[in-house]
This record gives sequence, C-alpha cells and structure tokens, in this order.
Amino acid sequence: MNAAKQRSVRPVAAGRGLRLSRFQTPGGLSVSVAPRGRIPLVAVRLVLSSGAAADPLGKEGLADFTMRLLRRGTAHRDAHALDEAIEFVGASLGLFAGEDQLAVALTTPAEHLPAMLHVLAELVRVPSFPEEEVRTERERSLGQFANDVDDPSLLADRALIRTAWARHPYGHDVSGTRASVSRVTRDDTVRFHADHFGPRPASLFVVGAVDPDVVAAQVEEAFGAWAGGPDHGVDVPPPERVGHAGKVVVVDRPDQTQSQVRLAGPAYRRGAPVQFAAQVVNVTLGAGFTSRLVREVRVKRGLSYGVGSSFDTLRAGGLFSVSSFTKVETTGQLLSVMRQEVDRMRERGPTQAEVEKAQRYLAGLFPLRTETNESLAAVLADMALYGLGDDWLDRYRDRVRAVTRAEAREAAARYCFPEPPLTVVVGPAERLRPQLERFGPVEVLSADDVL
Repeated sequence: MNAAKQRSVRPVAAGRGLRLSRFQTPGGLSVSVAPRGRIPLVAVRLVLSSGAAADPLGKEGLADFTMRLLRRGTAHRDAHALDEAIEFVGASLGLFAGEDQLAVALTTPAEHLPAMLHVLAELVRVPSFPEEEVRTERERSLGQFANDVDDPSLLADRALIRTAWARHPYGHDVSGTRASVSRVTRDDTVRFHADHFGPRPASLFVVGAVDPDVVAAQVEEAFGAWAGGPDHGVDVPPPERVGHAGKVVVVDRPDQTQSQVRLAGPAYRRGAPVQFAAQVVNVTLGAGFTSRLVREVRVKRGLSYGVGSSFDTLRAGGLFSVSSFTKVETTGQLLSVMRQEVDRMRERGPTQAEVEKAQRYLAGLFPLRTETNESLAAVLADMALYGLGDDWLDRYRDRVRAVTRAEAREAAARYCFPEPPLTVVVGPAERLRPQLERFGPVEVLSADDVL
C-alpha cells in the first residue's frame, strides 16, 4: 500500500498519437504503459540490458541457454505447470537472447494480464534451473548444431561474425558453439542469472487496451518485491577493429554445388545520427527489390536469385554486409560484380532520384513496424535499450525525408568498404581458391571451426 501511495505515473508523449505512462517499482524496474486500441489483447515485453555479449569466455551461448531454461521450472512451478498456466488462458510467451539484450515477450487477453504478470515475474525472479532440464536442453542444443552443419547460409553467417568481430564480445553467435555449450552446467546458469537479472537493468513495456493506473497497480503487485541484482546493464566496449580488411575466409564444404558469399566491413553503432543517411544508401544499393545489386546480379547477369545488403547495428558498433549465393563456377564473377557495385556507390553515392525513391520507401514502410501491439512493444524496448529518444516514432519519417544527397554520399563513402572488405565463402575450397586468391589471402576453415 505504501508503494502504491509513493508511485508516480508520469505521462510522456511519444508521437503518432501515442502517450506513454511511466513509473518505477520500489526495486527500480522501469515500466512504460501504452494504451492502444479496443481489442482486449495486451502485449508485454520485459527486457534486460544484457545479452550474449556478457557470455563468459569459453561458455559462449550461456545467455541464450539460460533464457531458454527460464520456462523449464521455477521455485513454485515445474515446466508442465508453467505451460498449463500460460496456455489455459490463451496467452503466448517467448524468451530469447540477443547480443545486447535478454527479452521475454508475452501476449495475453487483457482480463488475464494480472495472472500473466505474476507468471512473468516468477520466471525472471525465481527460476529453478532443474538439473534434468539443463541436461535435456544441452542435448537439444548439441543436436541442433549437428543439423546446422547442413545449412551453408548459416555457416556463412557464423563465419562472418566469428571473423569480423574476432575477440570482441560480439565475436560469437548468440547460441555459442558445440564446444562451449557442451561445457555449460547448472551452476553456470544460476551464476549468470544472479549476475545479470534484477530490476534496475530491466525495463517492462505494456501495450494494449489497458488503463495505466490499473496496470501500475498490477505491476507493483507482481514485481514490487523484486529487488537486488546488478545496478546496471552490461557495458560493451567499442571494437578495436571490425572487418579484417582484405581477408578471405572459405568454410570448406567439398560436396556443395553452390557457394554462399558474404562481404563485410565496419559500420556505426545503433542510434548513431548517420543511420538515416546510411539507410537511404542501403535501400538504393541492396535492400530493395529494385536495388542496384538486384539489377546487376540477378536481372542483368542471372548470377543469383537473391542478393542484398544490410546494416547490422548494435550498442557498441556494427557491420555493413552484402550477401548472396551462386554456382561454385561463378563465385569469382559474383564477387567481382558485388564489389564493383559497392565501389560505385562509395565513389559517387546515390543519385538524387534514388535518394527520393529510398525516402519514400522507408517512410512508407515504417508504420508497418508498429502495426501490432507486439511490434510496438518491441520498438519501445529498442528505443529504451539503445537510447533512441522518446521522439523516435514521431520524427523517424521526417528524419528520413530530411536526408540530403550530400549526406547520403558521405555515408556511402564512409561505410561502403573504403578498405577492402572481409570476404566469407562457403563451398568446396579446392575449387574456390583459384577464383578467390585475387581478392586477398585465403584462410580455409572447416564447419567444425565455425560450429
């Protein structure tokens, strides 16, 4: 009762007709409530400012492993009882880890929100990590790694992360490796939970047909006793070097008739002001169906059915990459065309017509990112996690439309491989090496090196 009296619910205008109500629990959990619509469904997202970047050396994948175990038992309920409680009311719940975050996403009928908030609090506050469930999850994970050997696209992505980020905390896949996961114990999960879970590095977002004052009371009932844990989230250091310019890595798959191809170089951190100009460049180069890469690689030359570019940006930095696939015999030709198009973008930037076309595309696509309560909760969580500002939703399209051709050219010059890119190819190394040596020194890895 005293906590309720002290509670201060603060309204915040977030743009696009959205008003957030914010408050903190006594333990320090930051809560944002966004009333929206009349359909009696509510999306809830709890995010902790930690993630795979906090995995201990040699125990890569521990954050992801720990998150998947949260639903397998608590101090009060076993896995079956948890599943029954969630499914009985028609709710759904997902748990996942990213490089910078740990997240629990819940969707529930509004009438069952109080009960589901208690389930959510139980999962993050008092997981039990049963030894049998740890063994089962470890076996499941190792089985998945065995299946991943047959996925050349996944091997390429993993090799890219491993090589581009190297020893940085981002330098491993979120799920870890076979070797690291095989070493994970119950004690590791208990310790990771104790070190990274707590109200102060956490944020809770509630979106849907709700009354903020009512939700505030419900949240305090469920989370008011949550205390302790770390004072803040994980500090990820800036990378010393990203991309390893000019290096060529081949993951040897002797029986493949196609090659998976990746090019990559350093990019900006999430939330950097340059992102709007960079996205205009990206849409023009490879993120749209009418992009330059699609035109040159697919339409004109028929080298591949799919090619694209992207910025993968995180709290401490990012990667700009170009990806495609082709027949083994045309791998060198594909790489040449991809690099030529990126070089042309870097040297000249997009035309004024391309800038305007990309702006229309980005501005028109943006509303779809917040179309559902679940997607809006995810965007609100990203806004808080990456410090994007309360005006992010309201000003996004204006900021995109404000990008000038000069700014787009500057972004292209900065991120479209001013140094020779890192090249990653998955395919038969013996047949690929003669095609790849002109792009840089070739290092050959096995699938075991990547997984």
